[in-house]
Amino acid sequence: MDRLTLERRQVWIYLAAIVGGLSLSTLAPGVGPRFEALLWPVLAVLLYTTFVQVPLLHVRDAFRDGRFVLTILLGNFVFIPLLVWLALPWLPDDPALRLGVLLVLLVPCTDWFITFAQLGRGNTARAIAVTPLNLLSQLALLPVYLWLMLPAADFRAALKTEEMLPAALLLVGFPLVTAAFTERWIEARTERAIWRERLGWWPVPLLAVVVLLIAGAQVGTVLDAGPILLSVLPVFVGFLLIAALLARGLTSWLRLPLDAGRTLAFSFGTRNSFVVLPFALALPAGWETTVVVIVFQSLVELFGMVLYLWWVPGHLFRQPMKAEA
Repeated sequence: MDRLTLERRQVWIYLAAIVGGLSLSTLAPGVGPRFEALLWPVLAVLLYTTFVQVPLLHVRDAFRDGRFVLTILLGNFVFIPLLVWLALPWLPDDPALRLGVLLVLLVPCTDWFITFAQLGRGNTARAIAVTPLNLLSQLALLPVYLWLMLPAADFRAALKTEEMLPAALLLVGFPLVTAAFTERWIEARTERAIWRERLGWWPVPLLAVVVLLIAGAQVGTVLDAGPILLSVLPVFVGFLLIAALLARGLTSWLRLPLDAGRTLAFSFGTRNSFVVLPFALALPAGWETTVVVIVFQSLVELFGMVLYLWWVPGHLFRQPMKAEA
């Protein structure tokens, strides 16, 4: 089995992991604390293997295609945040749920976005080039978005600097810096490129373990959140629809090639759920629903990507038929 086959089947792997985590915790209630202890190191390794796939030392490469960069930045960091802000009134009045929606929808994906862009006949080179720019921009802008969109009381209650900062440094900052050093080490010698390829197999199974540990550690929250998750499902589905249409509109407006438009659609439609997980896991007691919402969105998104792979290249950005001579 190759990596693309593994990534095509990842939604079923994650569903099996959730069922496995819930079952293990139900059969052996005492495993919850152990799962919580394992979750942090596994998540750190997951982020490291993910960041290694991002060309962190080549941010400048993205700017070789100015119109595409402008479009992807406008979409991901202007239009989509505005769309998310407009969606907030449609959500239940639950601060933990709303925070989960904000965390997961405000940050564009930097991992399986590239895979789906490749599968959906997008421009893989453009996708790879813009990924480090997306990653660094979201880490800088996410606190600003949350400050603007959350009520002041919720912002202060949930996002305590003394708890968020260690989580950010240990689970995001350290893997990010380590991945940058790894990239430099790999690029120093041609024969070391095999290590990036080997590490590229890790994100899917590691994310499955993370999902299993979350489901097992928070089985009560997962089961209790059923009705709440159903209420937020239309928002996540609507987001996927509007994100693709936004890509279509911006592609026409700026007259981008069709393969660039497909890449935009997959960038706008995929979100960076596991990069924001450390922040959600560091929230104080009472905010556990935030984590469940983030995991739920990633599953909705993966099913949505199955639809995208049919809709985006075959209909939304369909190559026109050449006229017969």
